[in-house]
Amino acid sequence: MESLFIGQTYIDVTMLADEMPSGDDKAVARDFAVSFGGNAVTAGFCTARLGHSVDMITSLADDWLGRMFLDMAAKYQISVHGRKVRRSSLSFIMPHEGKRAILRARDDEYLHPLPQLNIAGCRALHLDGHQADAAMHYARACRERGVLTSLDGGGLRSNTHELLAFIDVAICSTRLCEQMDMTLPAMLDYLKSRGCRIGGVTEGEKGMLWYDETGEVSRLPALDVPAAKVIDTSGAGDVFHGAYVASYLDAPDAPWAEHFRYARAASAFKVQHLGNEAGLPTREDVDAIRKAYETNRQA
Repeated sequence: MESLFIGQTYIDVTMLADEMPSGDDKAVARDFAVSFGGNAVTAGFCTARLGHSVDMITSLADDWLGRMFLDMAAKYQISVHGRKVRRSSLSFIMPHEGKRAILRARDDEYLHPLPQLNIAGCRALHLDGHQADAAMHYARACRERGVLTSLDGGGLRSNTHELLAFIDVAICSTRLCEQMDMTLPAMLDYLKSRGCRIGGVTEGEKGMLWYDETGEVSRLPALDVPAAKVIDTSGAGDVFHGAYVASYLDAPDAPWAEHFRYARAASAFKVQHLGNEAGLPTREDVDAIRKAYETNRQA
């Protein structure tokens, strides 16, 4: 095992349309994509796409959507340790003008205890807060072994405060700041107080406010992708997480500023493609994006 991702599986149906019908109205989408979804799940697929071995503890139902997900995971040689639920979870996503509306149906009533895995050789753990018991168990176990622990703080969970004590890299959303009634600088101070070595808050097209290994706060601007090329921002943050995990696995001694610049380019690739699978970059894609968009000002 090289890396472990723990989260909730969705099947995402993304529709590219000019309007959302209501009542008895009907509309025809211009394009669509069907793919895997879920924060840590999508991050794991990104890490696998970038050439690393991925194990995944995630929800899994014995239905046709669950079997579809297993087929997707097999394509990327991801080892799935399914935690049984009755029904698969589903997301309908409608990107529009750089934003995205999402309607979800989720089954997170797990029918079995968390899978007990041998984490010998694991070098990175990434969580999104789902499966609180599994997240806490493996965060503790990885911390004891000196394994890098990473958290996608997309929203407030029941054990967020407790879990952060075992997290090395915590990258949060502005939504979490709102839920905790904190400004962005206050959130960074909070993450420092919980012992997170690296912390940040992402702001979409504004980039990320973060602090590095020394505690110094700075801003990493987003790459300036022309608006005409932005198709689907959904999943861009998940790709960002998966790409910085991959960059860390490539070069664990490199500064985190470099891991995040790599992840920024991966995210810029994602927004130019419809759906999560089409938006997974290869190493060559990331290099091409960096060459095309990075400038001295943005670096």
